[in-house]
Amino acid sequence: MRSFKKYSKTQTTQQPQAQTAEELTAQIANAYHGKSSEEMLKNVLLQAEQSKRAGTLSNEEIESFYQSFSPMLDSAQRKKLRAIVDKLKEI
Repeated sequence: MRSFKKYSKTQTTQQPQAQTAEELTAQIANAYHGKSSEEMLKNVLLQAEQSKRAGTLSNEEIESFYQSFSPMLDSAQRKKLRAIVDKLKEI
């Protein structure tokens, strides 16, 4: 699985380029369109945790992702995502 920073909806044979938080947010939103929030959050957490442990994801990038992605969520989803972000920052 690719790192959280280089998440892409489709796999390609090209070298993935670094993305801004806004681009990443848009790709994730498109990839999970129509799927449950639980499934989305579980996959985001898994990818982010792997990247954080590998040292390829910083706390600033995690917060930037949250700031970009949270407006697309309802209050309950935003609260869950905040808890996940806080947990990831402790890794």
